[in-house]
Amino acid sequence: MPRVWVLALVILLGMIAPTATLLAAEPPTAQRALDKAEQLEQRVVENERASPAPPALRVTPEGARAVDPRGQAPLDDALTCLARSIYWEAKGAGVVEMEAVANVVMNRLGNPAFPPTLCGVVQQGSETGSCQFSWWCDGRPDEVREPLEYAAAREIARRALNGTLKDRTHGAVFFHQRSITPSWASHMVKTVQTREFDFYRLPG
Repeated sequence: MPRVWVLALVILLGMIAPTATLLAAEPPTAQRALDKAEQLEQRVVENERASPAPPALRVTPEGARAVDPRGQAPLDDALTCLARSIYWEAKGAGVVEMEAVANVVMNRLGNPAFPPTLCGVVQQGSETGSCQFSWWCDGRPDEVREPLEYAAAREIARRALNGTLKDRTHGAVFFHQRSITPSWASHMVKTVQTREFDFYRLPG
């Protein structure tokens, strides 16, 4: 091989090697999204409210899809716990209801009276059999059955974590279907009503 070709090959390999190293060190899309979601979750806890996160910290649509693409992932991370709760509580009810459910979960996360993680909020009460979110204690499989509905729930969860989802509930931390009237409702302050749900905040 002519010397000039050898030199060119050495230079080319020298250019490729650092790039390959950087690509190898780059965490997978799903892991980046999980790391960001955890930081965003902690940000809400520290600030006691959800607010728009810096663009660099926000979870991207691609990242959210990579975390739980088919709704079969374990319920052990912030994004999946929030998305699955939106899905099971409000699937088929429409975007407004799904967003409002997300608001309630996020408002609880930012309230010191509730657990300081999204999975903790969603799973609260499971140790006593009196779950705050009924789908978690209904004994049925938690995997998704309607991919399109779950895609909508996952996107709403992403926006909620990023702090870009409007709070339709005006600070509500409780809700129930309008077809029932639980005993606790009379002790709360009603904030808003949607087509499917009534929403409440704590008194005071």
